[in-house]
Amino acid sequence: MTYMLNNLDEAVDRKFLVTKPMKAQAEPGSIIHVLDVKDRKKDGYLVEYRVTDVGKGYSFRDYAAKFNNVKDFCNWARPDNFIARHYEAFDLKEIQNYIKVTDRSFVTSALPIIAVLAIALFALGLFVIKGIVGIIIAAVGTLIVFGGVSWFFRWQKSRVKLNLYSKISSDWGVQFK
Repeated sequence: MTYMLNNLDEAVDRKFLVTKPMKAQAEPGSIIHVLDVKDRKKDGYLVEYRVTDVGKGYSFRDYAAKFNNVKDFCNWARPDNFIARHYEAFDLKEIQNYIKVTDRSFVTSALPIIAVLAIALFALGLFVIKGIVGIIIAAVGTLIVFGGVSWFFRWQKSRVKLNLYSKISSDWGVQFK
């Protein structure tokens, strides 16, 4: 996903949340501020950015990295205004958990669990219970598993976001719980 960036020039003077590590530069959960982008026609893009280490007393480190295209940059960092605005309120572990949970898709995380449980239920229904009753129990069990795993998948995403919102909302007079 390119997060609606048509060109890396649009990324200049914006903050991005790093989602993938870059050797000796930025780790996942860091906020970067894109300072400049130089378009090298055949070589790709040279992105100059600043990493802010909030937990270490606001130290700034400037780096440059080469990306072949916009998609490569967006695979490494993504715009996230919520985290960028409230970065000081969270620790690195919370931000990395937020990245892990929000990057999760239904197909890659919930569907394999549903498939394994459905196969197990149908094996149980066909070989242990046997007959039409076993097939009906397996089908109903599969529907229940699908509903339960789908609900848990959505609940976990909203719980992580709600925990972050409630952490920053303690000064607002309104509590999100």
